Amino acid sequence: MDNNRGLIIDVDLRSHENNLAHRTREIDRERLIVRRGQPFSITLQFSDSLPPKHHLELVLHLGKREEVAIKVQKERGAGDKWWFTQQGAQDEVLLTLHSPADAIIGHYRLAVLMMSPDGHIVEKADKARFHLLYNPWCKDDVVYLPDESLLQEYVMNEDGIIYMGSWDYIRSIPWNYGQFEDYVMDICFEVLDNSKDALKNSQMDIERRSDPVYVSRMITAMVNSNGDRGVLWGKWEEPYSDGVAPYRWTGSVPILQQWSKAGVRAVKYGQCWVFAAVACTVLRCLGVPTRLITNFNSAHDVDGNLSLDVLLNERLESYDSRARKDSSWNFHCWVESWMTRDDLPKGNDGWQVLDPTPQELSDGEFCCGPCPVTAIKEGILGVKYDAPFVFAEVNADIINWIVHQDGRREKLRVDQASVGRNISTKSVYGDTREDVTLHYKYPEGSREEREVYEKAGRRVTEPAYGNEAPGQLQLSIKQAKPVFGTDFDVIVEVENTGVTDAHAQLTMLAIAVTYNSLHRGECQRQTISVTVPAHKVHREVLRLHYDDYVRCVSEHHLIRVKALLEAPGENEPIMAVANIPLSMPELLVQVPGKAVVWEQLTAYISFTNPLPVPLKGGVFTVEGSGLLSSTEIRVKGDVAPGQKVSVKLSFSPMRTGVRKLLVDFDSDRLKDVKGVATVVVRKKYTPFITRLY
Repeated sequence: MDNNRGLIIDVDLRSHENNLAHRTREIDRERLIVRRGQPFSITLQFSDSLPPKHHLELVLHLGKREEVAIKVQKERGAGDKWWFTQQGAQDEVLLTLHSPADAIIGHYRLAVLMMSPDGHIVEKADKARFHLLYNPWCKDDVVYLPDESLLQEYVMNEDGIIYMGSWDYIRSIPWNYGQFEDYVMDICFEVLDNSKDALKNSQMDIERRSDPVYVSRMITAMVNSNGDRGVLWGKWEEPYSDGVAPYRWTGSVPILQQWSKAGVRAVKYGQCWVFAAVACTVLRCLGVPTRLITNFNSAHDVDGNLSLDVLLNERLESYDSRARKDSSWNFHCWVESWMTRDDLPKGNDGWQVLDPTPQELSDGEFCCGPCPVTAIKEGILGVKYDAPFVFAEVNADIINWIVHQDGRREKLRVDQASVGRNISTKSVYGDTREDVTLHYKYPEGSREEREVYEKAGRRVTEPAYGNEAPGQLQLSIKQAKPVFGTDFDVIVEVENTGVTDAHAQLTMLAIAVTYNSLHRGECQRQTISVTVPAHKVHREVLRLHYDDYVRCVSEHHLIRVKALLEAPGENEPIMAVANIPLSMPELLVQVPGKAVVWEQLTAYISFTNPLPVPLKGGVFTVEGSGLLSSTEIRVKGDVAPGQKVSVKLSFSPMRTGVRKLLVDFDSDRLKDVKGVATVVVRKKYTPFITRLY
């Protein structure tokens, strides 16, 4: 045999066939990307027949410094090991590799060794490389999900919908997860490679990547940049001038690309839905079924007592305390990932809460989860990870206190029913909302709910709001769904259910807040004395003018109205709170004509300025998975009140299938205006021509 010439002349990884069978063709058609627990085949081309009694051995190498080496067995052995079979003879051999269902995910190098009868390496081909991912289609994989429609949504769908706003006025924005866009998979592994555990002990980290509990926890730590080389820098208040405002993002791909290109430096800026969306992209890309969840009226319990103590001064403003405070967020986003929990007692499999927004430390890191949703519903708070914190997010009481100037605290009525409402995710069956509240908790006020609270160690001695003996007076706030830029009315109703007339003092306060309850300024205040006849309802109107609220409204366009009623004879003052999201104008996105892969298409985008003032610095951001990478179009000049602004953009779709084109508009006075269009991209039609002779 001529050793200089080499017997092994080619290793064909058969990427096209394997990637199709392993549902990874969307990620890459040239590189081999396979899923664990499912065989794949490669071919070896020889210049001559294999010499007698020579045999092949396969060795797999993992890690940047190839810290992990795995010998592939020649036949199926005992235990879960890599093994291979060999078919063919003479100058071509087909090798079929079988990975165990708990194999390490990552970037592998395959070495094919030709061994002599006496055990020496005669020749080696070691340039072949491939990636291995989790396999939710494999019944022995701990991320196995036995429903194809769920897999199509929670692994394969690159287009998402994120729910925001308030529990009684839910709005949605489109999001491009883009988990199969070019090189996103490589960046996902780069995220894992830069975790604290990976940098401290690379070999141990790689060996633990077989476990999605470990990997998903690393991802929640790495999506935020608190204390590590994480992807996103969190910021909850303007200015965002040295970065991108959180509400301007429309997809995860530009964020991940920017982080990687900048040498793994944190991208500015993210808030909860951005953190959750990026985590969803990474987890879906690696093969873990994942969905984005929005919890409305989400509690942030700092001291772990399962109740929110909201301190207000006599003007109903947040009490200025140096201590970190409990808070209630209008909405909060996290993700759920599907997996078996072999590390926990039976009954904790299925959806697991993972929250990458940096809120509280968990084992010394800013991460949260995975925490079984079933454990939250049953009030079993001793399971890993962070169950008490997640339980409080959906179940905490709200206790409002007025702190008087002399330091005396006066308790307002306890509210046990407001936290954790309309918990939402995108439906598997289209662009509609699915309510998953009952996955997290039993119906409010039910016997099971009371039992869960007791099991969770919650104080249930407090009378529930609405279940206590009601006073003579009831207080409520009614409002329409106003459009940002208009004047609108808020109606406060005082109902007297008693048999005598009632006299009270009513304070009405409108303040601008962010979605996570940061106070931005006072818009309007009124204090009046009211007399409410027996069995009657008294109504007061609070008029809010655009000029009043525009000075202090946040980028979330949210007004919080508080009403406080103090009356002699009532045991406690009564407070009602309403969050009023100001709706945004419609942004029209049209893509006429037939969409064909690699053929030019034009999108037409327009909207009308609804404000009574001109808009300056207008910019449209357009992106779409399989359509085009993130692109900015700047508007020339100002957009006058009532003026329609139109732009057009030409692009060539890169991948077939049902695609979403996402558009965001941003300006000095109007932000977070979104639009979306669905584009069905078809294959190129190649006519079949027969030639007649």
